[in-house]
Amino acid sequence: MATDVGLHVYRVTKYDPAHRNEQGHYDGPEDVYCDHGPVEAAYLAAVAAFAEETGITHLAIREPEVSGFVHFGVEPPIDGHGLAGLFPPDLTGYHDGAQVPMAVALELVRAMLRDNGAWCRLEVEDRFFVHVGYDQYVYVGSTLACPHAVALTRRRGLFAEPISRSPYDPQLDEDDPARRRPADAAFWAELNALIIKRGAVVLEEGYLFNASRWHRILIDEVAAIRDRLTPRARLLVWPDLSTDVDAALAHLPDEGLSEIVWQNSQGRITSLTVDETHYPALPAMLGRARAAMILSCYEDERNPLMAAVMPDPDGVLRARWTP
Repeated sequence: MATDVGLHVYRVTKYDPAHRNEQGHYDGPEDVYCDHGPVEAAYLAAVAAFAEETGITHLAIREPEVSGFVHFGVEPPIDGHGLAGLFPPDLTGYHDGAQVPMAVALELVRAMLRDNGAWCRLEVEDRFFVHVGYDQYVYVGSTLACPHAVALTRRRGLFAEPISRSPYDPQLDEDDPARRRPADAAFWAELNALIIKRGAVVLEEGYLFNASRWHRILIDEVAAIRDRLTPRARLLVWPDLSTDVDAALAHLPDEGLSEIVWQNSQGRITSLTVDETHYPALPAMLGRARAAMILSCYEDERNPLMAAVMPDPDGVLRARWTP
């Protein structure tokens, strides 16, 4: 697991440290927006310089996500989340553990600086990382001090300040490794038994944060669906959809966020996050749905039948997220 321990960590920003108050907060004239121009280019040149000095040519994508119902960036997300041209429309290749060349990694940094909607950590385990935070804050860690990259960063008008660790160090995430069950042989055997008992279940394939694919599974379909799952995906198993769509909608709460999962007339299953403001439009939207179910968006109310994370082909569970 790549962490900041033993690495030289720098906070790379356009914010002059001379304009930080006693609490370390910047109070100078720079705004928090990406200029999509020379300042952005300086950030990308700085990241490239740190990588080159460390001897890095490829980076692994970790904990990737796309924008969801709530977006916290200062700029609005865009269609495609800033990933158009980097990955196919179905985002094949944008998943936890995927290796990308530096050119693609730099475009991911650009998308994050612009708040386009995509976010991920980029790293080489125990050697190098790049984390992009809010408000044009970039954190770089390397096994080397990278004096040439630091000097280049300053020449390009940015500031590379040494700090103890990145605030996006994965070790700072609230995480319970005991919850990180691998989708191993025992999991699939248990799933098969569950399907035999129930007739069918719905499998939620969380291939990114804020993005899922849905599969209604019968017992003779398990192997084929398993072979199509995204590497390191988070798997949640839910009861089968209800063919009484009106009864399913009756379970919507009076207020708050819910996720509607439904199967359309062609058999495709999709989902949508809604609140009470969307309720009047639902009967028309779901008028031809075959089946549906309602899931809460609140973690303490979201209780799947089973949960696991896909291990790597060698059987090792390297994904850091919990299902």
